[in-house]
Amino acid sequence: MRNLVLEKSEVRVMNMTNNNECYHAWKSMIRGQVFVPLLRLAVLLCSVMSIMLFIERVYMAIVILCVKVFGKKRYARYKLEALKEDVELNKIHPMVLVQIPMYNEKEVYKLSIGAACGLSWPSHRLIVQVLDDSTNEVLRELVEIECLKWMEKGVNVKYETRNNRNGYKAGALKEGLKKKYVGDCEFVAIFDADFQPEEDFLWRTVPFLLENPELGLVQARWKFVNADECLMTRLQEMSLDYHFTIEQEVGSSTCSFFGFNGTAGVWRIQAIDDAGGWKDRTTVEDMDLAVRASLKGWKFAFVGDLAVRNELPSTFKAYRYQQHRWSCGPANLIRKMTKEIIFCEKVSIFKRLHLIYSFFFVRKIIAHWVTFLFYCIVFPTTVLVPEVHLTKPIAIYIPVTVTILNTICTPRSIHLVIFWILFENVMSLHRTKAAIIGLLEANRANEWVVTEKLGNTMKQKNNTKAVKKSRFRVGESQSP
Repeated sequence: MRNLVLEKSEVRVMNMTNNNECYHAWKSMIRGQVFVPLLRLAVLLCSVMSIMLFIERVYMAIVILCVKVFGKKRYARYKLEALKEDVELNKIHPMVLVQIPMYNEKEVYKLSIGAACGLSWPSHRLIVQVLDDSTNEVLRELVEIECLKWMEKGVNVKYETRNNRNGYKAGALKEGLKKKYVGDCEFVAIFDADFQPEEDFLWRTVPFLLENPELGLVQARWKFVNADECLMTRLQEMSLDYHFTIEQEVGSSTCSFFGFNGTAGVWRIQAIDDAGGWKDRTTVEDMDLAVRASLKGWKFAFVGDLAVRNELPSTFKAYRYQQHRWSCGPANLIRKMTKEIIFCEKVSIFKRLHLIYSFFFVRKIIAHWVTFLFYCIVFPTTVLVPEVHLTKPIAIYIPVTVTILNTICTPRSIHLVIFWILFENVMSLHRTKAAIIGLLEANRANEWVVTEKLGNTMKQKNNTKAVKKSRFRVGESQSP
């Protein structure tokens, strides 16, 4: 009996050994024939995308370096002071419409309306149009009261509301341009509810449009009033500084293409009409309009030394919703406009290729995918799989170079670069997901959530003193 028990134990041990050997053999086969080849393919694809992004970043760095060295900024070609003097001397002030779309903006509506009404421009040649889509009736009354207050001071303010939110911001702007009193307006300046332009904003933008009839848009940069509020706002500032200092400036200086930022810009109304007006088919109605206007032959100018104060999202939830909209929209737009861009004959083939490859594919899709797939998944996985090797250029030189080029535009925050890398890696998951949703036009492709604004009233108190009273009374036509 004792021998029989021993024999059975030996048989069990042998079976277990055989099972373990089979398992390890199977595991080795899966690892060697499936997992490792797939990982090598992923490394290859990610390496190609990294090189594409690297070339794009280096190209823009070279262009901006030439712009800085040779002073070739596009708007610098025009003598602004001479243009302003000519406008004032000849009394040729064009009719300007200022649109302020808002939706339940309790914390900031006074700031934006006050700043718009304080713009330095002859009051009889300026219309401030407040497009209020608020669903809060009490807030609507407060906004209307604020408009009436400025009307009493002699500012031509029009308070417009809708019974629905069809088309969201694009729908509101579109309806605003249909008003009869807009027929006499030649230009339209657009400011989101948290934006506060300086009083000389129109004098630093409109003359460019008057001088060059081919110019359809003049875009200003953003200045963040709450950048120092928390670490997250500092990191946002680093990313957006790169966008304005490099991407927008390069697009303007090379006369290729750059997108309208949706606010802090002045459009020629004829360009908007020529492009087919505002459309709400994506969550980036501003970029949609800019692309269509560009394909019609209109040119844009970015004025980098003109900054408009605004607020950064100071909660992660608000920022995540904003980034979903900004990442999903461009991917969805290129899905809908690729054919139109390719077969457009009014612009050069170089501009069309730049628009599809550089602006959309590399910056709006590849940039997100590389950050998430390569740096968050593939790169760490190769550490655990010694059979797959990464070359030094792909693993070190390219990432370091791209990181330096992205963060060098905000010197005061360069010591936060490690936090910026970690933050961008976290956000890359949300951006990649949003880009895929946009490309596939999934359920959330047209999700629109208004970015929450907190006002930061105390921080902006000193900045708003200049707009507490109207710059002009009815009938005045003086320059700043």
